Amino acid sequence: MIKKILLIGFGGFAGSVARYFVSRLNLSIDFYSVPIGTMLANVLGCYIIGLLTGIAEKSVVLTLEWRLFLMVGFCGGFTTFSSFANENLALMHSGQLLSILIYTGLSIFLGFLFVYLGYVTSNAF
Repeated sequence: MIKKILLIGFGGFAGSVARYFVSRLNLSIDFYSVPIGTMLANVLGCYIIGLLTGIAEKSVVLTLEWRLFLMVGFCGGFTTFSSFANENLALMHSGQLLSILIYTGLSIFLGFLFVYLGYVTSNAF
């Protein structure tokens, strides 16, 4: 049990650090006040977890330990739906309804698209 918790924790650490660097794009890209870095982290996280799910279903390459580290830990630390919801609240408080609609719509559509693309990509493995 301790081993599993450590695998998830180390994966979460790596995912959180990666998310920090991706989210810095929020500081350099302005598109209708949409937090691009957070959206990109969510979309990439969706792609990665879709890819890993497909690989795990089709082969034995991903052991339980690797799935815990990558899917639960890394993807859990990397994707940021709590930040997503909080940023939408901030946009709402500043009266930016169009930004909320763009950000939410693109995040959901691209998130699903990239989970699917990751899953399809796993056919190459």
